[in-house]
Amino acid sequence: MTEDFSEARRTGPAHKRDMSRRRVIVAGGAAVAATGIGAAIAAGASASETSSGSAAASASASSTATSGEVCYRLTSETTEGPYYIDADKIRKDITEDKEGIPMTLRLKVIDSETCKPLPKAAVDIWHCDALGLYSGYESSSTGGGGTPPTGTPPTDAPTGTPTDAPTGTPPGGGGGGHQEPTDDKRYLRGTQLTDRHGYVEFTTVFPGWYRGRCVHVHTKVHVGGTLTDSGYEGGHTCHTGQLFFAEEAVLASAEVSPYSTSTTERTTLDEDTIYPGNGAQGGLLNLKYKKGRIGKGVVAGLTLGVDPDTTHDGTDL
Repeated sequence: MTEDFSEARRTGPAHKRDMSRRRVIVAGGAAVAATGIGAAIAAGASASETSSGSAAASASASSTATSGEVCYRLTSETTEGPYYIDADKIRKDITEDKEGIPMTLRLKVIDSETCKPLPKAAVDIWHCDALGLYSGYESSSTGGGGTPPTGTPPTDAPTGTPTDAPTGTPPGGGGGGHQEPTDDKRYLRGTQLTDRHGYVEFTTVFPGWYRGRCVHVHTKVHVGGTLTDSGYEGGHTCHTGQLFFAEEAVLASAEVSPYSTSTTERTTLDEDTIYPGNGAQGGLLNLKYKKGRIGKGVVAGLTLGVDPDTTHDGTDL
C-alpha cells in the first residue's frame, strides 16, 4: 500500500464509517469496566466533552470473554513507512518540549484469539510534530510550516515530502521504503512495556499533517524480547500499524497554534490511501477532549488485537 500524492482538499467532518467489520465483545453485555490506566478510555464523555472515533461502535455480549474484557478482531497491519528508528528509548514522555496540543495516548494490547492482555510487550510509537516534521529526518521532511529546514522546495522525491511508501510506486503495492536517519533528534518517539493488564501510556502532542497523508501515529508491538540496559532486545514484531484521528478533532486542532500556521493542505481520513476505513479495527482512535477547547488537551485510546505468534514488520506492505 502506498501514499496518494494528489493535492489534498480541506473538507468538513468525515462521514460516519460502517463499523460492521469490527467485533467487540463485552461479557454479559455490561459496560466496559477498565482497570489501571485504561479507565479513562472507557469512561463516557460528559456534556462538555466530545468523544469521537472508535467509541461509536456498538458492543455485543459473549461468554467467551473475561468479565470487563474487550476483544477486537486482529487490528489491521499497515506499512512501516520510511521514518522508523529502533532507538530503544524506553520512556513515557516523548514530547521533548515540542509545541502542540497535549495528548495522552493509552493503548491496550491483547491476543486477538484469546482476548487476554499481553503483558511485557514492547510498544513503539512515532509521529510527526505539529507542523509535519519527523525527528531524525528533518532535512528530508518538509512539514507544513513553510520553508523546510534545508531551504529545499517541497518535492515528491524520497528526500522531499514525507511519505509512507517509495515515490513512484502505484497505489496498492510497494513497501515501507525505509530511509536512514539524517540527524540525531528523537522527539515524538518512544517505547513502553505493557503492564500486566496489557496497557501502555505515552505523553505526547497531537500530530500535525503533511502532504499526501491524513493525521496519524505509527506503532509497533514486539513480543518475546527482554528489557536490558540498552533497551528492548530480541523477540519479534507481531504488529505494525497506524493510529488515526476523526476528522472533527483534526479540524478543531487546525484552529489552534501552531497547527493553524501550517501552509500545507490536508488529506482527510476519507482521502487517505493507508487508512483501511474499518473503524477501530483499522486503528481509528477513541478521542476525548473538551468541546471548543481541544487546545487544553486530548486523551486518545485504543485496544490493539494482535497475533503474538506471527511476524509483521510492515516492510512488505
